[in-house]
Amino acid sequence: MSYARTAILLAAMTGLFLVCGFMLGGESGMLIALMIALGMNVFAYWNSDKMVLSMYGAKEVDKNSAPGLYGIVEQLAYRADLPMPKVYIMENSQPNAFATGRNPENAAVAATTGLLNILSQEEIAGVMAHELAHVKNRDTLIMTITATIAGALSMLASFAMFFGGNRNNSNPLGFVGVILMMILAPLAASIVQMAVSRTREYEADRIGAEICGRPLWLADALAKLESGAKRVDNMVAEDNPATAHMFIVNPLHARSMDNLFSTHPNMDKRIQRLKELAGQSGSQVQGPWG
Repeated sequence: MSYARTAILLAAMTGLFLVCGFMLGGESGMLIALMIALGMNVFAYWNSDKMVLSMYGAKEVDKNSAPGLYGIVEQLAYRADLPMPKVYIMENSQPNAFATGRNPENAAVAATTGLLNILSQEEIAGVMAHELAHVKNRDTLIMTITATIAGALSMLASFAMFFGGNRNNSNPLGFVGVILMMILAPLAASIVQMAVSRTREYEADRIGAEICGRPLWLADALAKLESGAKRVDNMVAEDNPATAHMFIVNPLHARSMDNLFSTHPNMDKRIQRLKELAGQSGSQVQGPWG
């Protein structure tokens, strides 16, 4: 059901992009918007991982430069039956992490120095298991596409006034339609983007708990990360809010509510679900890092 909902939301975002193109330039504008959307998604498919890692200043590490983190990811990838992803560390005081890559064979996981400084080895394992769950579910590609289209919609809205001055197009609502698009398009894109993120986060929590074998490791980590992220600014994320949904906890300082306007699900609900999983799992597997 979650995959069906995600497909519907992605279709809705693509449709919104086409509608905006129509509002700006009629049928020709819609065709141009479709071509832009396809081009941006092809570009994102091949280059998004490099772009987001570079944006956050992530540095690749190996078993020599970061043996603890690399070893945890290596063991978890084996347990998840995944190829070993590239491992990155971001010099950022806000405790957080994300995964990226177009498929499991070209995946990367990244953690901030803030996360590594405040979490135990077990809690880091819980977080990395969550990120590998995104890789296993191919969420990294889905979330990249939503970020790309959301960014494109914001770009269209920014240029709406300029294009709206062309009275030779077939915009059915004229100047009023342009104004409405400027206001509503970025809002609607954010709603759909956040809905996609929430759908995938709950599932990644569940699969991540299965990968590491200890749901409470992830639950404890989430509580610490939520508290830490609220105290420490992540200025790169603040300047690029379209990437916020990629992180395990919201890197922005907007109030989090469990509805379509939140980047992430309500943290109390996420933790409660993990505790319920811990109660159901009975005997749990001890990781080799414990």
